[in-house]
Amino acid sequence: MSGKNSDRIGLHWLLHGLIVIAIGITAFVMEPPRQAGAQERRSILDMLFGFGRRRQPPVYEDVPIYEPRQRQPQQQRQKPKKARQKAKPAPVEPAPVVVEKLPDAKKVLVVGDFVAGSLGDGLKTAFETTPGIIIETRANGSSGLVRDDYFNWPENLPAYVAEVKPSVVIVSLGANERQQMSIDGEKEKFRTDRWLAEYTRRTGAFAALARSEKIPLLWVGMPPFQSTSMTADMVTLNGIFRNETEKVGGTFVDIWDGFVDEDGKFVMTGSDINGQQVRLRGSDGINMTKAGKRKLAFYVEKDIRKLLGDAAASTQDVPGAGGLKDLVVAAPTANEDIIQTQPISLDDPELDGASVLLGGNAALTSNGKSPRDRLVEKGEIAEAPAGRVDDFRLAKPETVISNPVIRN
Repeated sequence: MSGKNSDRIGLHWLLHGLIVIAIGITAFVMEPPRQAGAQERRSILDMLFGFGRRRQPPVYEDVPIYEPRQRQPQQQRQKPKKARQKAKPAPVEPAPVVVEKLPDAKKVLVVGDFVAGSLGDGLKTAFETTPGIIIETRANGSSGLVRDDYFNWPENLPAYVAEVKPSVVIVSLGANERQQMSIDGEKEKFRTDRWLAEYTRRTGAFAALARSEKIPLLWVGMPPFQSTSMTADMVTLNGIFRNETEKVGGTFVDIWDGFVDEDGKFVMTGSDINGQQVRLRGSDGINMTKAGKRKLAFYVEKDIRKLLGDAAASTQDVPGAGGLKDLVVAAPTANEDIIQTQPISLDDPELDGASVLLGGNAALTSNGKSPRDRLVEKGEIAEAPAGRVDDFRLAKPETVISNPVIRN
């Protein structure tokens, strides 16, 4: 085929393509609007080349349009409410028995530092149902016999005695004494020989002042404390209190064993007056709890009842006493009223006429210091009696004479 014929054929097909494109464009532009539900016509471009306006999805009036169900918020599962437990009613404590004190009730004056304040509280509880005894407390928590510039007990005690007119005076001092003392204008350190001598003099003078009106005196010793050094100092002071009180005819009340364990060590918890284990001391290891105050008073109330006897009489006839009755501790029997029973020998049933028990010795006179005091102060240990298991003394060897053997 010649070149001219090829050009004619190419031109022919080009014109043909242009005509087809023109017809398609015209049909696309001049297409009338579709009626609803009419089938959409396809253009030549769609049939030949597959492009043109994208078909819209058909719409059917007789079929309901699907609408997704809106998801409702999920309801939180409510846990079944627990039945509200009814609060248990608090145990009803029995109302305290109020006993009206008698007009002629005897008064007990308690003086001293914060230990005396605790003692006074415990004694008020002990005698709250006793109409014949009234407890009057005059305590200064930070006072003592060392700092007379802060609170002067020798000057204030006579005023308290004149005000209360007590039948018994109770003194409890010593917890605040571990400090330097002013002696003749000079500062003296605690527990030196000069300090101890001056403190002993002041204690004796104060005890004599309390006994100047011939009023019975009870000097209550200090309890142990959590501090080991403070406890050791209280042992020394208790020895002074005991000696000086007994010199003027007073009574020293030792409360030490009520606040230590079997080994003599300080305890926070111990037995109360009913034998139950309770907290006796506060968290500081110094102050007393309510149970501790009551136990502190337990050691003193026995002596008060001995001294006041009739005042601690029965309360059953007193209005409002509820039939309560306090035990009256009788005075101890005199020595001449005690019938001495003579020992009976195992070999001879007849009385041997002895005046003392077999192996008995004369009663030892107290020097005012217990074995515990001598151990702490001077390191002295009491010797065990002969024959006891802890008696390690060597017995004297017996002389044995052996007969010589004569050989023939």
